[in-house]
Amino acid sequence: MDTMDIASLSMGLSQSRTMGQVGTLMLAKSLDTQKDLAMGEVGMIEQAPAPSRPAMERSVNPSVGGNVDLYL
Repeated sequence: MDTMDIASLSMGLSQSRTMGQVGTLMLAKSLDTQKDLAMGEVGMIEQAPAPSRPAMERSVNPSVGGNVDLYL
């Protein structure tokens, strides 16, 4: 094995490891952003006036949507 092969292999492995770390950090940032957006939506729903909130006790037909049919 030539020393140039060892050097290029080392550089390739280092670049691969760095790209893996960058990908992991980007995924973590994306998850944090999605969590923040979801928390904002939950906050908006909680602040909505009472008549616009769906409530099962005000449902005309409370049995609708209570079951899910699954076929395999």
